[in-house]
Amino acid sequence: MRYLRRAVAAAFILVAAPFVAACADGESGGTSDGDAASRLVIETRAGPQTFTVELADTDETRRTGLMFRTELAADAGMLFDFGDSRIVTMWMRNTPLSLDMIFITEAGRIAHIAENTVPGSEALISSRYPVASVLEVNAGVVAARGIAVGDRVVHPIFAEDDQSANSP
Repeated sequence: MRYLRRAVAAAFILVAAPFVAACADGESGGTSDGDAASRLVIETRAGPQTFTVELADTDETRRTGLMFRTELAADAGMLFDFGDSRIVTMWMRNTPLSLDMIFITEAGRIAHIAENTVPGSEALISSRYPVASVLEVNAGVVAARGIAVGDRVVHPIFAEDDQSANSP
């Protein structure tokens, strides 16, 4: 009988552990692979604008992005790292928040901005130019903080040598 109770307890732990981990991850607002948030700064004419960003740098985290999130802190965002430059298209499928999308070159310069995206839309939003990353922030942040095409973005994914580049 004692062995049966241990077997049932062990089976419960094996079944419940992934569920508890999934719930905890969803509540924390962290990325699905547990990556810690990092600091990102956009150098604007109005001065430096600082964000705490989650990095989406795997196929899974890029595919999921901010889907199903109902809240995003005012100074938070998600930085999608594609690794190399190319024309990037994004969409808002299963994303209940309206977002501003900031398309960034390998050199850390903003090449294009899509403001106030439509929640849940499957319309494709293009970078228009080859970019290596996209920063998603709450809708209205770009206008409120004076973020513009050509501004410099400082984050570890952008090579230190590239940070001095003057063109997008």
